[in-house]
Amino acid sequence: MNIEKIKKKLRTELDEKRFIHTEGVAYTAAAMAMCYGLDVRQAFLAGLLHDCAKCIPESKMIELCDLNGIEISACEKENPFLLHAKLGAFFAEKEYEIVDKEILSAITFHTTGKADMTILEKIIFTADYIEPNRKPLPRIEYIRELSFNDLDKAIVLISENTLDHLRSNNSPIDNTTVETYEYYLDKTNSRQ
Repeated sequence: MNIEKIKKKLRTELDEKRFIHTEGVAYTAAAMAMCYGLDVRQAFLAGLLHDCAKCIPESKMIELCDLNGIEISACEKENPFLLHAKLGAFFAEKEYEIVDKEILSAITFHTTGKADMTILEKIIFTADYIEPNRKPLPRIEYIRELSFNDLDKAIVLISENTLDHLRSNNSPIDNTTVETYEYYLDKTNSRQ
């Protein structure tokens, strides 16, 4: 499926605000791919499809995961909105004909991150946070600049902000987010 067909289909699946965010992530990911010497189209597609399952009602997300054999963690059961990442990868493959495993993995981990991400996974995780349509977030301008100079340090700050936000709201925390933060904190500290 070509990019214009994907955009047309996404416009029917996402609300206007989510579609604007999605385009922001796609273009930010493409710019980051240029910076880091990655395939620009691959990054654009991953960014474009990262939230393709975001507007599905949470009860339906659980049902779709059960129907399609997609594993649900305890944290995801408590916070079904997290399932949009795994479901997004599933829909990217089944509905949008994406066969590139790197794109599918980048979509799967765009919310929580994970230890030892590929550059594409790092780019989608980061682009989702820094895209220009995001509401102001703590240290966002610094993180945006850092994202084009030191991706691992940017991931530390993004993960730290996410964990701080979740803790301040007494929200459950997916262990993968903690692992992402600890892995990249150790990695950046060991370079110094």
